[in-house]
Amino acid sequence: TVKPFLDDVLKGFNCTIFAYGQTGTGKTYTMEGDLSEIDGHYTPRAGVLPRLINELFAKLRGIEHSVKLSMLELYNEELRDLLHNSSEPLKIFEDKTGLGVTVHGLQDTYIPDAKEGLRLLQKGSKHRTSAATKCNDKSSRSHCICTLTVQVREASPTGGEDAIRTGKINLVDLAGSENINRSGAEQARAREAGVINQSLLALGRVINHLVDKSPHIPYRESKLTRLLKDSLGGRTRTCIIATISTEPSHSDEIANTLDYASRAKNIRNRPEANQKMNRNVHIADLELMLEQYKSDLRVRDHGTLSALDTHTHVALKRPPEKRTASTCLKSHMKP
Repeated sequence: TVKPFLDDVLKGFNCTIFAYGQTGTGKTYTMEGDLSEIDGHYTPRAGVLPRLINELFAKLRGIEHSVKLSMLELYNEELRDLLHNSSEPLKIFEDKTGLGVTVHGLQDTYIPDAKEGLRLLQKGSKHRTSAATKCNDKSSRSHCICTLTVQVREASPTGGEDAIRTGKINLVDLAGSENINRSGAEQARAREAGVINQSLLALGRVINHLVDKSPHIPYRESKLTRLLKDSLGGRTRTCIIATISTEPSHSDEIANTLDYASRAKNIRNRPEANQKMNRNVHIADLELMLEQYKSDLRVRDHGTLSALDTHTHVALKRPPEKRTASTCLKSHMKP
C-alpha cells in the first residue's frame, strides 16, 4: 500500500497516509509500531513510518538528494513542534497557492540516513501527549502529522541548468474517536476527549461536503481540517487506513469507522506534481532561511528564542567558515 506512494514522492507529488479509528484499535501501532532499533535498524514489529523511511533511503541510493522531517502535534487545538522545543506558538497560514496551509514556526530537520530518521521518530514519539483510558493503557491524546520532504537533483537533458524536484509525504496518526462514557474519561480527560471528537466530527463534515460536491467546504471549522485541506479534495494522493475493534460491544464505533472510510473513498483528489525549481531559485530560498536562522540566533544571544536544532546553531556560529546558501545546499544534497 505504501511503497507506490514513495515512487510518487520521488516524481514530485505530495502524498498523505492517515490512520483513523476508535481509541485502542491500533492506529499508532500501525503508523509507528515498535520504534526501538537493532544495530541501527528497525525491528520486525516496526510500523509504517520507520519502514517507509528505510525504504525511502534505499530508493535514493546513487541519487543526489536531501530529506527533511518535521513532526507536528495538535493537542486541544494547540500546535506543538515535537522535535524542537519552542516558546513561540505555531500558527497556521494559507500557502501561496491557496490550496493548502503552512505552519509558521514548525522546523524541518535534515536526515542524512535511515538510522538518524529512526532516532528522530523516537524523539518525537516520546514527546507526544498520551494518557491511560479504559480502552487503552497508553492512548495517544493528540493528532500527529509527520512530514517527509524529499528533494532530488534532476540533470538537464540538454546540458543546461539542473532542476530540483520536490515531493512530500504526510503520515498522520489521528487521535482516537471514542464514546466518552465508555472510555471512562472524567473532568480534564472528558474535556480532552470532547475536543478530539469535535475535530474528528469537523473532519467528517468536510468529507461529507466533498462527497456531496458542496460549493463550500468547511475546512476552517478546526485546525485539523485546515492542516489536511490539501490532502482532502486537493492536489495530494491520499490513503486512509481505518482501524476497528474486534469487540462486539463496540459495534457502534465499528460501524461509524467503516461508514467514515467508505464515504472518504468517494473523494476525488486532483494530484499534480510540484513545480520543479532551478538551482538559483532554490538557493534564494535557502538564503532567506539562513537569514531567518541568523535573526533567531541574535535574539537568542539577548535572551529568548524559538529553539533551533543544535547542529544548525553550532554550524551557523562557527567563525572560520562563511555559511552561504550554496554551501548549505551542497552539504544537504547527498550523492
